[in-house]
Amino acid sequence: MGDFRGLLFRLYKMWSKLGRAKLTIGVRALVLDEEDRICLVRHSYRDGWYLPGGSVKTGESLVDAMQRELREETGVELPETPQSVHGVFSSFSQHKSDHVVVFVVKDWTISSSVSPEIAEVGFFASDNLPDGTSAATTRRIKEQVTGVPPGHRW
Repeated sequence: MGDFRGLLFRLYKMWSKLGRAKLTIGVRALVLDEEDRICLVRHSYRDGWYLPGGSVKTGESLVDAMQRELREETGVELPETPQSVHGVFSSFSQHKSDHVVVFVVKDWTISSSVSPEIAEVGFFASDNLPDGTSAATTRRIKEQVTGVPPGHRW
């Protein structure tokens, strides 16, 4: 009977690991130029326009991840850390457990080339976003422009 209970317990542990969503932490940046236009990127591997950003690697701080992603996706370099955090958001769709920190970046320069995974980088007025801008990106931009406090869902 003891072996049977041990087997059941091991099966339960395996099943619970498979059923659990993997926790991921990501960063995005609301990069604003001198005219308050927002930087968006279009990836080569999916449709739509998005705020630049991506996943935080193991052992990497949120700020380091945001600086790395900006450099890779847009060529933007930061002289210092971002001025503020716009918000922290969660997405649990499709059995995910994604958490995204959105930074606001106003002080920056261009100093490096863009990754081949990026098809296009552009700056757009908040009232003239390109077709295909993702719903979450549009929400973050509207929150920033209107000053409406952000919700917590991506």
